[in-house]
Amino acid sequence: MTSMLQRLLDSLIREGNLEVETASGAPFTVGDGDGPPLAIRFKTKAAELRFLRDPELEFGELYMEGAIAITRGQLLDVLQLGLRNIETLEGSRWMHLLSRARVLLRRMHQNNTLLRSKANVAHHYDIDDRLYSLFLDADRQYSCAYFEDAQDTLDEAQRAKKRHIAAKLLVEPGHSALDIGCGWGGMGLYLANQCGARVTGVTLSSEQLSVAQARARDLGGKAEFRLQDYRDTRGRFDRIVSVGMFEHVGVGFFDDYFAKIAELLADDGVALVHTITRTDGPGVTNPWITKHIFPGGYIPALSEVLPSIERAGLMATDIEVLQLHYAETLKAWRERFMARRVEAAAIYDERFCRMWEFYLTASEACFRLGQHVNCQFQLTKRVGVVPMTRSYIAERERVLRSREDTRADLRMAGE
Repeated sequence: MTSMLQRLLDSLIREGNLEVETASGAPFTVGDGDGPPLAIRFKTKAAELRFLRDPELEFGELYMEGAIAITRGQLLDVLQLGLRNIETLEGSRWMHLLSRARVLLRRMHQNNTLLRSKANVAHHYDIDDRLYSLFLDADRQYSCAYFEDAQDTLDEAQRAKKRHIAAKLLVEPGHSALDIGCGWGGMGLYLANQCGARVTGVTLSSEQLSVAQARARDLGGKAEFRLQDYRDTRGRFDRIVSVGMFEHVGVGFFDDYFAKIAELLADDGVALVHTITRTDGPGVTNPWITKHIFPGGYIPALSEVLPSIERAGLMATDIEVLQLHYAETLKAWRERFMARRVEAAAIYDERFCRMWEFYLTASEACFRLGQHVNCQFQLTKRVGVVPMTRSYIAERERVLRSREDTRADLRMAGE
């Protein structure tokens, strides 16, 4: 089995310096020898066999179970090494067949009907609420932050993200605003409290909804939150925002999503979609992520998003690419989670902690290497709705910054 494992890893790791110790104690090295030395160890022959069967799925599974150990370097280093070599994955005929099969099956895996979407959301978001308090900012923003300065704290960067989005939305007092995928309510409450909008937020997470509704009551009922699929939402809104939700739509529903935004958006309205995008063209979701973290999820390429925007009759008036902002966000989440890992283990167990560590670390590696970035799409129905130059964004950010109420905006329910 050692020779089979070495042949596979030789085909996968062409660059770098990785030493592999098999369950029998036999070591071998793969890569071109360039870069810092890293090392992993398979603890059982069964682990080696599982890795041979499907490396993209099983490496994460084996790490969760403690059947593979990082003996030199850190998990982030090893994952970045693997991702840097991602283009060589099809050097193996078996890997090529697995990749082709996943492409062919991706629409089935992302068949996010109303019922299935609810179950997918529950898998990730309707878990013990204490977990998210361990690593998110005080407002529980679970999406890419906006680091105006490298020294910004996570809370400052998440507040800057909300401010940046609100500025692009050109929200005025009295505007009606819809927040699609409102999470724990932070974005909607910012638009209500800092901009004077009448906010409606929709989510499929029962846990998030209860927190968002309690926060709205505590802050004077300036926003309304509902347990509702975006496809069931009715009405017309001056402003529509969707932060970190589009990744859950599924490749077969892109047209439906943007058509719904077009239906709900006022003729002179502005929408903003804040989402992750992949930089290497259409692909598939990593099978480990699909199984354990985001069932039904998919990160799209720009070439998949823009045609659906156009078919919906919407105009992209601004597209901003946030490079490395999510890498820094995930680094902060990972470090905060690891600092409170003992508390997480008390809530769940060691296997869960290793799963969550792997998820945050692998995600950071993808953004750190530029395979994923975050994009903000500003959308309108016609020309002339937004100013001709982007100077208005900074101007509006300055105004919002001057009047922000940090205490009310950050207070969680019951505090």
